[in-house]
Amino acid sequence: MKTETIELFDTTLRDGTQAEGINISVQDKMEIAIKLDEFGIDIIEGGWPGSNPRDEEFFRIAKQLNLKNAQMCAFGSTARSFKVSEDYNLNALLLAETPVISIFGKTWKLHVEKGLKISGSENAELIYNSVSFLKQNGRRVIYDAEHFFDGYKDDPEFALKMISAAQQAGADVITLCDTNGGSMPDEVFNIIQEISKSITAKLGIHTHNDSELAVANAISAIKAGAVHVQGTINGVGERCGNANLCSLIPNIILKMKKKTKSKIDLKNLTLLSNYTSEVMNLVPNSRAPFTGKSAFTHKGGIHVSAVLKDSRMYEHIEPSSVGNKQRVLVSDLAGQSNIKYKAKEIGIDIWGNKDLSRKLIAHIKSLEFEGYQFDGAEASFELLLHTEMNDFKPYFRILYSKVNVMNDVTGTKEAEAVLKVEVNGEVEHTASNGDGPVNALDNALRKALLRFYPEISLMKLIDYKVRVLDEKQGTSAKVRVLIQSSDGFENWTTVGVDRNIIDASLEALSDSINYKLYKINKSKVSQVI
Repeated sequence: MKTETIELFDTTLRDGTQAEGINISVQDKMEIAIKLDEFGIDIIEGGWPGSNPRDEEFFRIAKQLNLKNAQMCAFGSTARSFKVSEDYNLNALLLAETPVISIFGKTWKLHVEKGLKISGSENAELIYNSVSFLKQNGRRVIYDAEHFFDGYKDDPEFALKMISAAQQAGADVITLCDTNGGSMPDEVFNIIQEISKSITAKLGIHTHNDSELAVANAISAIKAGAVHVQGTINGVGERCGNANLCSLIPNIILKMKKKTKSKIDLKNLTLLSNYTSEVMNLVPNSRAPFTGKSAFTHKGGIHVSAVLKDSRMYEHIEPSSVGNKQRVLVSDLAGQSNIKYKAKEIGIDIWGNKDLSRKLIAHIKSLEFEGYQFDGAEASFELLLHTEMNDFKPYFRILYSKVNVMNDVTGTKEAEAVLKVEVNGEVEHTASNGDGPVNALDNALRKALLRFYPEISLMKLIDYKVRVLDEKQGTSAKVRVLIQSSDGFENWTTVGVDRNIIDASLEALSDSINYKLYKINKSKVSQVI
C-alpha cells in the first residue's frame, strides 16, 4: 500500500516562467522561492541551469538560501548522446548543486521516432543512463515522462518500456506528464491504475490546462495512487497554463483529506497567490477559486439573505480557511440583506429600520438602472448611505466647470480646466492645466480646495476606467467612470455617470474627495470622543 502523504512540487519558477507575458528577474525568483518555502512547498523547481544564464545565476545565489521546508530542484533533459558523463546538460545540473534534479525524457513513440530520430531501445538506454548517472552522483532524481498519456494511448507497451527504464535506473519518482493537456480525468485514473501493476516506483503527476482539466486530472491521478503532484501558483505556465496549486492544494487537504509531507497553513494561500501575481506583474484573477476576490462574494439578494443565516448555504468552505474573506455587493440585484450587511460593514446598524432599507434599495436600483455600479464603487455607496442617514453633506459645491483641449500645429497637446467651487459660502475660481481633460479637472479641483482642505494634498488618482453603457447610441451614449484614489494607506473607488465623459469624471472625482474628507472628519470626531 502506497503512502497517503502527498509531496508538493512547485514549478512556478521554471514551467511558470514559460507563460506568455511572464519575464521575471533572478531577484524576483528568489523572492517567490522564499514565499514558497515559508508556505510549505516540498520541492521548488528553480529553472534549467543548462539553458540560460539567468537560471545559472539563480542557482548560484540560491545556494545561500536557508530553506526551512523545501528542497531546491534543477531541471533538465536526458542526455543528448550516449556519452552521458560528457553531456553538457547533465553536468550543468550537477553544477547547480541542488539535492533534487528533475529530468524529462520522451515516452511517446511519435517524438522518439520523428523528433529524436532514434529507436525505442536507444531512447530507453538514454533514459536509463541519464537517471543512473545522476543517481551515482548522489542526487534525488525525479523523472518526468513527457507526453506520457498521449504516448500510452498511442502505444502502451512502448510508453511503459520508457518509464520502466527510469525505474530500473533508480528514479525516486516517475512523474507522468499530460504535456499537451488533452487527457480526460477517467483516462488519467485508468492509465495510472493499469501501469501500477508493473511500476513500483513512486508516481507523480504533471498536468497542463489546455482542456481546463489540469486540476481535475491531478486529483484523478492522486485517487489512482500518485503521491507526488506538480503545478504552479495561480496556474501560470505555457499556453493555457499548468495545474493551479492554489486550487489543487486546498482540494487535496480540505476535500480529499490527504496529508502533505510538510505542514501547510492554508490561511496563507491567498496571500501567496496575490504575492506571486504582484512579483510577476500580473493582475490577480478575481474569479479564481479559493483565492480570488470574488470567490466568496455574494450579489443576489436571496443568496445574501441565506449566507447571513448560515454561510454554508452558498459557501463550500469557510473563506478564512484559505486566507480569503466573505464579501457582499450592492447592486440592482440587491435585497435588504445586502444593504444591511454593507451598512454594518461601515459601522451603521439599520437592521431594525425596514423603511430605510427599502428606501435605499429602491434608490440604488434606480441609480443602477441609470448606469451606476456600486459593487465596484463602495466609497460612492458609503456616501450615498450616509446621505440617506442625514449625517453627510458635500464639503463643496461645483458652480461652474469648463474644459479646453488644445492641439496646435507644432504638436503641442494640452488641456485646461476652469472651475468655480463654493466652500462654506466662499467661491474659489481657479484654472489648471493637465495632460488630458480629466487630469486637468483633477488638478483644478485640488487647487481650488487645497486652501480649505490641505489634507487632500496626500491624495492621488491611481486608476481610471471608462465604460460605454449603451454603445448603440454612438457618441451620445452614456458613460460610466470609475476612479480609484489613494492616500498611501487606503484605496477607495468612486463612480460617476453621464452622457458627457467630463461631467461623469467630475462626479467621480468629487465623490472621491468628499469621501476622503468625510473619513478625516469622522476620525477627528471619534478621537475627541
